[in-house]
Amino acid sequence: MQTLRMVVPKGRMFEKVVTLLGEAGVPLHMAERDYRPIVGDPGITVKIMKPQNVPHLLHLGSHDIGFTGYDWLQETGADVVEIMDLGFDPVRLVAAIPNDQPVDGLRERRFVAASEYERITRRYLDEQGYDYHFVRTFGATEVFPPDDADLIVDNSATGRTLQKHDLTILDEILRSSTRFVAHRAALDDPWKRERIERLRMLFASILDARGRVMLEMNVAEELLEAIIEVLPCMRAPTVSPLYHDTGYAVKAAVKRDQAATLIPMLSKMGATDILEYDFRKVVI
Repeated sequence: MQTLRMVVPKGRMFEKVVTLLGEAGVPLHMAERDYRPIVGDPGITVKIMKPQNVPHLLHLGSHDIGFTGYDWLQETGADVVEIMDLGFDPVRLVAAIPNDQPVDGLRERRFVAASEYERITRRYLDEQGYDYHFVRTFGATEVFPPDDADLIVDNSATGRTLQKHDLTILDEILRSSTRFVAHRAALDDPWKRERIERLRMLFASILDARGRVMLEMNVAEELLEAIIEVLPCMRAPTVSPLYHDTGYAVKAAVKRDQAATLIPMLSKMGATDILEYDFRKVVI
């Protein structure tokens, strides 16, 4: 039996990826320190690894598909195929220096730069023409300045951790989020390619559904055109006659953040019995 070999990242990406897989019909069942969970789909095997290892493992072909951050794709330079951006855990990779350190001072001397991202940091500093000594960190990069580093390159979601350690952002180097990626040769296998495309379609439908809600309402005949005019939807609203031709039932899938504005407006326009509810997948 053919299998699709998947690697799932540990850490902050883990819960969101596992939830997405479960909604796509690939539930994982595992003990607390289990690195090889039982998979609800017999055609898929899963191993759990650190996200920074995922690009290399896919590049080598020991796994067919996986999930990792765009930052680690850039850092490793692995030759893999990005299937889609899932948008999970968006962060910025930034260069930061102590608040009281003048920026011009960096160009006047050889300084210490610290980061988990050696490839990205060296490329950035070389492009800027800096003279530096690089120190590789293994977590807690923000605590290196000012004693052990003059500049760091680290990821930042809100900037609060940097502020807490009296650091100022000097430059934004790149933006990262969780990506669904594949080994190149896996896409040359018709069976694996079909399974990967099926997962991509399911992931896209789930993520689209998370950003939408269904609005359903009853509308009198004389109000129908005016209400359809203001309803945003994916293609066109669904309209069906009510019992005894007393009006119409109207359904439209709208962006989640539009619903709070639309509902009071539709009520004011005369729509009644307005319902808002979630759905699981959207395939356009």
